Amino acid sequence: MTANGVGTVRGRVAVVTGAASGIGRATALLLARRGARVALGDVDAEGLRGVAEEIRAGGAGAACEVRVDVTLADDVDRFRGVVEKELGVADVIVNAAGVVVVGSFLATSPEDWDHVLGVNLRGPALVCRTFLPAMMKRREGGQIANVASAATFFTPSDLAAYGATKHGLLGLSQGLREELAPWSIGVSLVCPGFVDTPIVEHARFVGEADPEALRRRVRELVRRRGLRPERVAEAVVRALERGSKLVPVGIEARVLRALERYAPGASAHLAKAVRRVVFRR
Repeated sequence: MTANGVGTVRGRVAVVTGAASGIGRATALLLARRGARVALGDVDAEGLRGVAEEIRAGGAGAACEVRVDVTLADDVDRFRGVVEKELGVADVIVNAAGVVVVGSFLATSPEDWDHVLGVNLRGPALVCRTFLPAMMKRREGGQIANVASAATFFTPSDLAAYGATKHGLLGLSQGLREELAPWSIGVSLVCPGFVDTPIVEHARFVGEADPEALRRRVRELVRRRGLRPERVAEAVVRALERGSKLVPVGIEARVLRALERYAPGASAHLAKAVRRVVFRR
């Protein structure tokens, strides 16, 4: 195993956060089908049980599930203890837990900022900080995949808090990649565009006269335009196996990345067009 990827996930111990639904769920199921031993973490205990039962029923591989709040250091440490006891030292970490706050910068309260920063940025940092020491001590390499967003390449208005966390996740991934290279531990950043997951149902819409109407429009947009989480899961597992550094997934992510590299400023025009459709202003 090298920093160029784990080669195959078969037989590896893979820790997945946000595993009860969406991208985390799809990634956990795919890892299990590929023969990984999967540790599932999420705040949704009932959803976790369903995923674990699906893995075991399919006979694809070992799994353990732990209800964990990735914003709490004690919770994450307890998660690590269960994983190492039941499955062993982690070979792979997938940080897929995420939340969204939609609203103007001034409408986004300090509590909203704490919420999105806690889950989207503090969470991955805590998970890595907690699981990495044993992985480094073992000196057999490993791989981390952080799930970000197309907002990594360009953040439109009304997504300042969310976009800030995804840009932060880019910085975290870059810094970790350099620091962990001597231990042959690689770090991938996977950046999908619109993905059809339950995240919209749990999103906070702030500063809106009719937040539920906006939620319905966003839900319809991702339903029509969104990627299936299974496609993102395939990109995540491929990044783990190959050690890819930056992986845009979907047309929105690829276009935004290209625009920001070759036509700076053009992304703003695209964002305004989407905003007119969704926000109707």
